[in-house]
Amino acid sequence: MAPTDRFRQRKQPKQRRAAQTRQRIVDAAAQVFAEYGYAAGTTNRIAERAEVSIGSLYQYFPNKDAVLRALMQAHADAGARLIAERSAAGLPANLDDALRVFVRATIDNHRDNPRLHRVLFEEAPRAPDFLAHMHEMERQAVEITAALLEAHPSAPASSRLTAHVVVATIESLVHRLVTTEIPVDLDELEDEIVVLLGRYLRQGG
Repeated sequence: MAPTDRFRQRKQPKQRRAAQTRQRIVDAAAQVFAEYGYAAGTTNRIAERAEVSIGSLYQYFPNKDAVLRALMQAHADAGARLIAERSAAGLPANLDDALRVFVRATIDNHRDNPRLHRVLFEEAPRAPDFLAHMHEMERQAVEITAALLEAHPSAPASSRLTAHVVVATIESLVHRLVTTEIPVDLDELEDEIVVLLGRYLRQGG
């Protein structure tokens, strides 16, 4: 069994130049994993793409799994930040428009590099602490969604389970269909998910 600390990163650099080098490695890793997949996405290829020595890469990450951990964390944090920013001013009064805020933010977080997202969440192993972090983020999303549905003027009465279904449906469908090999029109996908959830909520969950 592989050691559980293989996902552990080195200390975060404090100097600006070192931080820039680390970010260049992470950006290069995103390109390499998207192009070659998890198995062939080696640290040598990442270092070459980042134009740093393999020794420099190991100063920041002990192996490719630690780089993957950084990419996964960045993706999860970006999604949470995007939703928070777009809902900060309040949600539209219309239920479908309110749902669209969450659906569009989730799609936008997967839009740029679908192949990388498929590698991160379907091919690569996940660190136990990252899984725990994802479960906690999901719990928070469900609690926030439940509160928003309860307070929304046009939303029918709903339960925590209803909120969980909404969160899971958006995340699952977006990830599955954005990363599929079959081309999907993302605007149509957004409309379909909004219609699906709108009908579900109006029927009482």
